[in-house]
Formats: sequence, C-alpha cells, structure tokens
Amino acid sequence: MTEVSKKDLRREILAARESMSPFLLAQTNAELAEWMYRLPVELTADDVVAAYVATGSEPGGTAMLDALADQGLTVLVPIVPEGGPARLQWGEYRGEAALTRRRWGLLEPIGRRLDPDTVHRARLVLVPALAADRRGARLGRGAGYYDRTLAVTDVPVAAVVGDAELLDGPIPQGPDDVPVDWVLTPGGGFVPTR
Repeated sequence: MTEVSKKDLRREILAARESMSPFLLAQTNAELAEWMYRLPVELTADDVVAAYVATGSEPGGTAMLDALADQGLTVLVPIVPEGGPARLQWGEYRGEAALTRRRWGLLEPIGRRLDPDTVHRARLVLVPALAADRRGARLGRGAGYYDRTLAVTDVPVAAVVGDAELLDGPIPQGPDDVPVDWVLTPGGGFVPTR
C-alpha cells in the first residue's frame, strides 16, 4: 500500500464514519464501554489507564471513559501540545462536564497539564485509530502524535476501531510507527495481535 493509498484509505474510512447514523454510533460506543469491564490486563482500583476523548464519529465516546472511571481507575486523556507534532501531554478525566474545546476543536480536560512521561504510569493505553490490522499495525490520521508518545514507553497498547476497520490485509508501517498489542472492536472485543 503506497502513501497515496493510505491517504485514500483514511478518506474512505472517514467518509464511512461520517455517514454512520447517530443511533449506530451510540450503539457502537455502548458496546465499547462494555468491553472496559473485560480489559486484557489485570487492573485494580487506582491503577492508571490512558485513553482518549473521541471526536465526531470516532468510536469510543465518553461512555468508554466513564466505564473505566466507574471501576475506580484513574483515566488520563491527551492534551495536544502547542506547536508542531510532539509527544502528547495528559490530563485526568473527571467526567464530560470537565472537558473543554481546545486546539482543533478537540475536547481536553480542564485542569493541570501533566508531562508526556505521565503515560509511563499507565497499565494500558487505549488509542484511536482509523484502522488496524491483525499484525498490530495502526492507521492513524498521519500526524504522529501517538507514535511519538508510545515510542518511549513499553505500556501495552490497544487500538480502538469499528468492526469493519479491523483489516485482514496488512497496513504498511514506517520506521516510526508503533505497533499495538490488541485491536478493540465493538463486536469482537480485544483481539491480540502479532
């Protein structure tokens, strides 16, 4: 798959997501939230999970974050730093009401910004993806924020995608792309990779 076809794949997936009905998106997010009670790593209350705040038709929604917090877990969500692509900063998720729109219209937590190295405290990282394959290759939006962040940590990572976005065929990876350990889909749960 060439870089042009990766761009085409991104465009195709984004178009499919945008055409998804609000009902189907809500159902997808509810199913993903249920999987938060069956995580692929053993956690106890007060453990840390790094996740993300879904935007638009991206799978996940705040229901997924609320399900994690419901278990007594500390949930970190990203804050995009100023300037060009760099490692993500973090903030603690304290409910949907404690989020505000910031750079690029993304919802980010109100309160203290935590250093990029805060992700090392996590026992699991849930990352957004446009697609992922069964080898652990993840197709993001192309800016590399997550790859820069994950390259310096050995925390287990799960990419969250829709059912049709888990691909059998390989997604090519460059030298800076960080593979994931699981792919989470609403219908299939956590699928191990590699």
